[in-house]
Amino acid sequence: GGKYYYCYCTKSSHFSHILEEVLRNDVHLETSYAYDINIIRKLYEKGLFDKSRFIICNGFKTRTYTSKIAALINDGFENVIPVLDNMSEIDAYQRTVRGTCNIGIRIAAEEEPTFEFYTSRLGIRWRDILEYYVQKIHTNKKFRLKMLHFFINTGIRDNAYYWSELNKTLNVYCQLRKICPTLDSINIGGGFPIKNSLGFDYDYDYMIKEVVLQIKNACKKNKIPVPNIFTEFGSYTVGESGANLYKVIAQKQQNDAELWYMIDSSFITTLPDTWGIGQRFLMLPINKWNEDYQKVNLGGLTCDSHDYYNSEVHINQVFLPKNNNGEPLYIGFFHTGAYQDQLSGYGGIKHCLIPAPKVVLIDRDNNGVLRDRLFAKQQSSASMLKLLGYK
Repeated sequence: GGKYYYCYCTKSSHFSHILEEVLRNDVHLETSYAYDINIIRKLYEKGLFDKSRFIICNGFKTRTYTSKIAALINDGFENVIPVLDNMSEIDAYQRTVRGTCNIGIRIAAEEEPTFEFYTSRLGIRWRDILEYYVQKIHTNKKFRLKMLHFFINTGIRDNAYYWSELNKTLNVYCQLRKICPTLDSINIGGGFPIKNSLGFDYDYDYMIKEVVLQIKNACKKNKIPVPNIFTEFGSYTVGESGANLYKVIAQKQQNDAELWYMIDSSFITTLPDTWGIGQRFLMLPINKWNEDYQKVNLGGLTCDSHDYYNSEVHINQVFLPKNNNGEPLYIGFFHTGAYQDQLSGYGGIKHCLIPAPKVVLIDRDNNGVLRDRLFAKQQSSASMLKLLGYK
């Protein structure tokens, strides 16, 4: 039977404390760009990563990226799998890899019906894959096709669109496997959702069993061996490890119906997904739970009309305790550990020069006692001015 390999997609959080914790748990890595390879080199130098772990290299690849991938393979990292995103990418490895090379192919998925495009810009059209394999890979002794990769933007959901795309991929896998004996793995990418409200309900067990069952049934029907299954979970791995805490510094009644709580930071700069894709997070007051609650809008410090948060997942509103008695109200946004620092450009210039907040790491020591340490102070004006060229 096939095996299961859990890969962490580094783009969801590149921080050293995240990667080090991930690698304590028998996890493999998935990369998106050339500089990810530098992180892997650092982890290897520290003895945290060994040459037998899988490194799945995704994305449209620049020459810098393919060169760094080839250097890893040439240095004896034995389970590097560059996943071909287009038909000419293989030529780079033909030139730069000294020995043999494992490769994967990414299928260009059809986008969901409401999206702006019909087909993903990432990957190779499924109609072209068989012919491409026969012409470019089948007789080339340098390459072993090991993996077929597909990923659905909307994530792993129990709907007709997801099952249709999965079955299309399985159909291509089965056809390919009949003429390609080295093909032994299917990579279904990431896409498990995480809890974004107290009412969150997702049946992980059912979805896992159903995906595995569909793969088994397709292989049985086509009389081919079942594949290894790879996943590349980012948010699911790291999302629930992060939280953002804000202080309400003022309230403003702008008309009879609209009350604003102003926070001491910005949603655009600290939780960019809230305005970029309308992402909702688990949000709770930290104190004043026994006060009366009222409907409010939350406003950030930038001079931007989009710097607000005013609806939770299950209701189109935000309710928070009244903020009357002089004690400041604090609010927490939870499960913010994936993508937010990456998208906001951690340590860089922020919209309206709103500083990046202080970062505190909390973990349990070997005795299970909670310990905290300061990872970064609040961003200073001096660091921003230096970046902007003010000497």
